[in-house]
Amino acid sequence: MYTELVKIIEGGLANDKEKVINFAIVLANNLERQGETSLANKIRSTLTRKTGTLTALDSFATKPVDNESRMDILEITSPQISPNQVILSKYSQEAVTNFIESYKHRDSLQELGLGTNNSLLLYGPPGCGKTTVAQFISSMTGLPLVTARLDGLVSSLLGSTAKNIRKVFDYASNRECILFLDEFDVIAKLRDDKNELGELKRVVNSLIQNIDEFSEDSILIAATNHHKLLDPAVWRRFNFVVALEKPQLEEVNLLLLNILEGKETNFLSNPKKFNLVVNALYGLSHADIKTIVTNALRSAVLSEEKCLTNYQVLKETFFHLNHSVEDEDHLIKYMMENGVTHKEIYKSLNIPFRRIQGISKNVNRKEN
Repeated sequence: MYTELVKIIEGGLANDKEKVINFAIVLANNLERQGETSLANKIRSTLTRKTGTLTALDSFATKPVDNESRMDILEITSPQISPNQVILSKYSQEAVTNFIESYKHRDSLQELGLGTNNSLLLYGPPGCGKTTVAQFISSMTGLPLVTARLDGLVSSLLGSTAKNIRKVFDYASNRECILFLDEFDVIAKLRDDKNELGELKRVVNSLIQNIDEFSEDSILIAATNHHKLLDPAVWRRFNFVVALEKPQLEEVNLLLLNILEGKETNFLSNPKKFNLVVNALYGLSHADIKTIVTNALRSAVLSEEKCLTNYQVLKETFFHLNHSVEDEDHLIKYMMENGVTHKEIYKSLNIPFRRIQGISKNVNRKEN
């Protein structure tokens, strides 16, 4: 907390409004975790009232562009992600926390000769939280998130791509921020890939050089869905490497509770129904689960239902997996296997009980 207060004072003396705002956000988050909810809310209220928006980063107004297309290369934001929005495995969460603490205590670590830990590589399947983790680290450190836009960064003139990479790193090195390189494999591919041109290999060389020269006061985060495509030399440039995989059952459980907090359902307080819904969602990504539950909530509202039902969540899950209903019996079997009763199926699909009972004879119901 004292570090945030010092940073706020430094920002005020330097007339750096964004530094004051960013570290005030961090201070509010830390106070809330310590139980000082009233003071945390007062700080946030003051920020909202005085600034209107926390994403208007005046000191980051002049952004580099691609000379050929004139497109912006970077996008600047100031995310506000609370810890309960980041649901990871125990060990991934621990690694992310260690990275944040290492950055906050970088001066002490350097004094002990342990070097700077300001680079993080995230990899894993799509929709498993890589962007959310980058946003969370931005929230926790108070540093603006500077995201490289690949549509502007990668130029049709290959020589310009290397120049754009230099612009991005120069920009991020000249101000304390987090440089976030999403879809990192596009510019960090293996240099011995026989399908790539020599110019693209020079892009990787330029990238490595810029990483080596990156400011120790800023943070570099790279994310990829295809980590096996990365050049080995790129891997060695990152102090921390964290794999973000699809959520396990415990994480699906937490994710559901998080999304449905304050919502009326017929399954959150019913352990059997809840476990069956969790099992049905297991194997999907964080983003898939959020999409399914959000669509189910939307469907419940439009149907003027008083609460969200397990049937609605399972129906959205079925459509997510199959995209359509080519065989209605398949849908009915899926519902039965996941704990939906004959009565609930009859009410929702308006199918005769005799037909439902006939299908039921061939169903192996899942145990919770």
